Amino acid sequence: MVKKTIIRYSILILGSIIAAFALEQFLVPCQILDGGIVGISIIISNLTPISLSILTVCLNLPFVIIGAKQLGENFWLRTLVSMLSFSIFLEVFSSIDDVATYDALLATVFGGIILGVGVGLIIRTGGCLDGTESVAIMLSRKTSLSVGQIVLCFNFIIYLTAGLLFGLDRALYSLLTYFITSKVVDFINMGLDQGKAVMIITNEGRQIADDIFTTLGRTVTFIKGAGLISGEKTILYCVITRIELPALRKIIEKDDYSAFMTITDVSEIIGKHIKSKDSLPEAQQKKDA
Repeated sequence: MVKKTIIRYSILILGSIIAAFALEQFLVPCQILDGGIVGISIIISNLTPISLSILTVCLNLPFVIIGAKQLGENFWLRTLVSMLSFSIFLEVFSSIDDVATYDALLATVFGGIILGVGVGLIIRTGGCLDGTESVAIMLSRKTSLSVGQIVLCFNFIIYLTAGLLFGLDRALYSLLTYFITSKVVDFINMGLDQGKAVMIITNEGRQIADDIFTTLGRTVTFIKGAGLISGEKTILYCVITRIELPALRKIIEKDDYSAFMTITDVSEIIGKHIKSKDSLPEAQQKKDA
């Protein structure tokens, strides 16, 4: 547990360093905003002599307290460590005179990617850099809006303000940065291991199941079904990663199989997921032998 805790907080701090680097070396010099409380902090920092590092801590602190009540003590501690590390390294990187680029498009693309990596690492480890999500969670429980919709409304107001203060092009660059960052965050949290749930409707259930197990090392769940016209069918349910999907397609597309397959995204897998024969119960191994 001690080792896991050290690794977890090391990743939180690393993510904060990466995010601070993206802001101070790419986005802030070009007046490109991030979303949420950090975006508000950038606006105020541009209009006042208050440093961005101080603003991010002061403005986020009330939301951290709200988050502690809503999401628990562990969330509060991880978020606090992330925000303090982020604030410290914002100050460090702001003191460096040579920024990465003043080209707005380069800053948008590469700043968004690097920021997404940093934020993604923090979220994956159970922390948070921005207090907007805490408020969004609280409001979503009292309204019909989702957390994502509430955050999007907050950011729309922030980018509209940026357009009025710094020009429409800055608002558009900021919006593009937000899009790039969110996609990178999703990739960091899902990655190549993003799950795909596959349902295969066939008459050759056992043969296809054996082929999947031989090729991918994945077991399947058998479900009995019946078609309106075709009669009794076997439905195979299997969870794979997206990089395994091409191999599964080849199995299903064989000429000697008559099968119909659907594929859906899986956001999270909880519990034991048997992947190899070594993980099968002893009785099942003897049966297969």
